[in-house]
Amino acid sequence: MLTLSENEVERIAALLLKGMICFYQLDNKKIYHIPDDEDYFNYDLTPEEEDILDEIEDNPDNFAEFTKMELSQEHQVMENFADRIVKERNFQDELFNALNKPKAATAFKFLVDNSGKYRDRWIEFRLDKYKDWVKEQIDSFNYSEE
Repeated sequence: MLTLSENEVERIAALLLKGMICFYQLDNKKIYHIPDDEDYFNYDLTPEEEDILDEIEDNPDNFAEFTKMELSQEHQVMENFADRIVKERNFQDELFNALNKPKAATAFKFLVDNSGKYRDRWIEFRLDKYKDWVKEQIDSFNYSEE
């Protein structure tokens, strides 16, 4: 049964938000991370990262993998933030308009980053949602182990 401390959950969540894939080594209780191919397609793995991948390939049952949310899940997080956290109707409308256009995430982030008031709240909200996402992956891992 996989159990992680709140600090470990937060660390994995933060790494996922930076575009990493995380692996938790069950026997050593250690977190490894490598860049997600989708985010870093021109990135060459270091020898240490290649060694980690080789170890995971040789002994996959000793590792739990954590991945970032799908785009639809990320979009839902942005909608939830606009709906639940943003109180000014005009700004809320701007965010929902941004989410209904191409490059929605970029437009949403631009608006939030330049709002001043909501930037830090967005960072905290998104991290909290990612911690929940990591916990869901832990539950899935434990369920599949039974």
